[in-house]
Amino acid sequence: MNAQANDVLSPSWLGAPIDARSLFAPEQAALMATLRGLAPADWAREAVPDWTVRDLAAHLLGDFYGRLARDRDGHREGPSFAPGEPLEAFIHRVNHEWVDAHRRVSPAALTATLDLIGGQVARFFEATDPDAPSLGVSWAGVDPAPMWLDSARDLTEFWTHRQQIRHAVGQGTDPDPRFLSVVLDTFMRALPHTLRGVAARVGTQVQVRVGGPAGGNWSATATGSTWSLAEPPAERPAAVVRMDAETAWRLCTRGIQPEAALTRVRVDGDRQLAEAACRIVSIVH
Repeated sequence: MNAQANDVLSPSWLGAPIDARSLFAPEQAALMATLRGLAPADWAREAVPDWTVRDLAAHLLGDFYGRLARDRDGHREGPSFAPGEPLEAFIHRVNHEWVDAHRRVSPAALTATLDLIGGQVARFFEATDPDAPSLGVSWAGVDPAPMWLDSARDLTEFWTHRQQIRHAVGQGTDPDPRFLSVVLDTFMRALPHTLRGVAARVGTQVQVRVGGPAGGNWSATATGSTWSLAEPPAERPAAVVRMDAETAWRLCTRGIQPEAALTRVRVDGDRQLAEAACRIVSIVH
């Protein structure tokens, strides 16, 4: 994977670049509409394990501030790794520290601040160079990553947290394909990294096909020591995994586990390859 991780200027194995820049403003508007539509009691509902809706809103604010401080303002102060602390543990620790510190902040104040800072985040992403090197995306196995992937990754996080808030208050997933199609396309960029430990003959292909208006087809091809999304779809792939969009995004964010997802998908061809593809995860967890 080292050659892939260093291939920043032309990471062809990740597939065609995604341009999510124009979606940050409408995603921000959708978030604000969701938050402003909450009843007072909704803010205390559990959104994810151990976090309420208010906690998740505070977490989003931390993401907003972090992006602006680091990439817009060049601010380099902030939390640092403890000795021997892995990336996942560091991220979880600082996220919890931020949320704990904001439990004294009212929902009204959080909403007003999210509105102000979220607009600045949207404008920041709109002005980015998609080909510039940026933060690594660990679940895609690339560090540094091109900005197009880093920014698309942030869009998926903002979108996912909005769905978690919606679900907490009894609303379904927002089906708007403007967002969901880009979210799924971004999530599937984890396929080569997911399959990195799977040995297969060069040219072996696994296809993931997601149905519905926001769906699509993604083909991961064995190229030797790695897998790539850049090869054209094979006429007869070794394995095909078919799923609906709800299963796909929940699987990628561990809203459901791979074992549960396998009961909801259709598999054609090599079962082991299909099961390996269903271990996909597109978040730090």
